[in-house]
Amino acid sequence: MTAILETTSRPAAVSSSPSADPSTILADLEAGRLRAAEPDPTSPDGWRVRAEVKAAILATFTDRTTADWSAGPLTFRDRAALGPREDLAGGPWRIVPGGTAVRRGAYLGAGVVVMPPSYLNVGAWVGDGTMVDSHVLVGSCAQIGARVHLAAGVLIGGVLEPPGARPVIVEDEAFVGAGVTLLEGVLVGRRAVIAAGVTLTGLHRLYDVVTGQVLEGSAERPLAVPPGAVVIPGTRALGGSFAAIHGLAASAALIVKFRDERTDARVALEDALR
Repeated sequence: MTAILETTSRPAAVSSSPSADPSTILADLEAGRLRAAEPDPTSPDGWRVRAEVKAAILATFTDRTTADWSAGPLTFRDRAALGPREDLAGGPWRIVPGGTAVRRGAYLGAGVVVMPPSYLNVGAWVGDGTMVDSHVLVGSCAQIGARVHLAAGVLIGGVLEPPGARPVIVEDEAFVGAGVTLLEGVLVGRRAVIAAGVTLTGLHRLYDVVTGQVLEGSAERPLAVPPGAVVIPGTRALGGSFAAIHGLAASAALIVKFRDERTDARVALEDALR
């Protein structure tokens, strides 16, 4: 078993380079000394991928030794270096009973609430005061900011390979509605609102009906949702006579407004729930 760590309420300064020791790498990730991606104001999208950190996480998988863990009636069997975190008791967060698992190498900020059942994978970062609702997956290396609300059934995709690929990023105070799927390095800007049922990938098109623009991601620069944007599910007509005859349309994501006081009131989470 790994040694129990005391996780501070505020992350320590980020290390310049990861250790070669898998146990140290995971401990540094859990304490916030390492991140798979970090804010960088000099970057076009405001983030820098730490490829060397992701490569260090990948290196922990080379040890194929397995181990067993138990938590109440539940039993786990996984790679020995990558079992569940065992230092969650007494931390500055709430892990509500009911079947949640937080894998080694995942960071939890002060005041985080995780509702069951949810799963947080290795390398994930969840910032201070964030609400992770039921049936939520936070994938490997995903970066979730402070005071974010991930509503029930949200799927945040993970990415370890290639090491230079940007993970999914949700910036501070964003609201991600029930059943939303975020994949392939998409970036959700600060205070953006993603309505229930929206699917966004890094290569997605996002139709901004406010400004009349089409935002599109690429493999080199995945899609970025502008700060404060309110995104809802919609449709767009398909071209061609066959589609016209049958009235066919494809799903689309639409920016219909930017966040205002009315939006704030609709997505506010009572402090008592935190």
